[in-house]
Amino acid sequence: VEEVAAQVFIPFSVGGGIRSVKDATKLRMAGAEKINVNSAAVKRKELIAECAQAVGSQSTILSMDILKVDKSATIPSGYEIVINGGRSPMGIDALQWAIDGEKLGAGELVVNSIDADGTKEGYELSLTRMIADAVKIPVIASGGAGKPEHLYEVLTEGHADAALVASMTHYGEYTCHELKEYLHDRGIDTRIKY
Repeated sequence: VEEVAAQVFIPFSVGGGIRSVKDATKLRMAGAEKINVNSAAVKRKELIAECAQAVGSQSTILSMDILKVDKSATIPSGYEIVINGGRSPMGIDALQWAIDGEKLGAGELVVNSIDADGTKEGYELSLTRMIADAVKIPVIASGGAGKPEHLYEVLTEGHADAALVASMTHYGEYTCHELKEYLHDRGIDTRIKY
């Protein structure tokens, strides 16, 4: 993280393995603007409040890995929280978890659809919209981006505040600048440097 912070002069977020306030604080001190908690927070939800108090809500992101399931008494939204790359269902309704995460102090939510992740066929718009409409904090859509149109859809129809892109840029199909330009040309406010 320190090496990245020394080379990259834009805000960046770090997740993975954050199990304590000490972990979160070390990452912030190393140069990360934000920290992402996920599995450890699912196992012990107090971690969200502890991190928000230690590093600030604006720097505490709750990442959620979500799988579409049949609606039930325990999963009324039809979307369940999973951990371990989607292999471990937790019996937690994703909509309720998002609301709880906001109440506990998360400043943003990353909503990752396990079903859409890696498909390049578009974000899970219903899931993203449902969560974005239920909370007041920013929602970042994740999973499924394959073409610029998908970004436009999730930012408009999906009501997301931001969207993650991975393979679209990792494999050189698009640059961040091209994606921002595409969105800007369609009336989506983006930070573009010319």
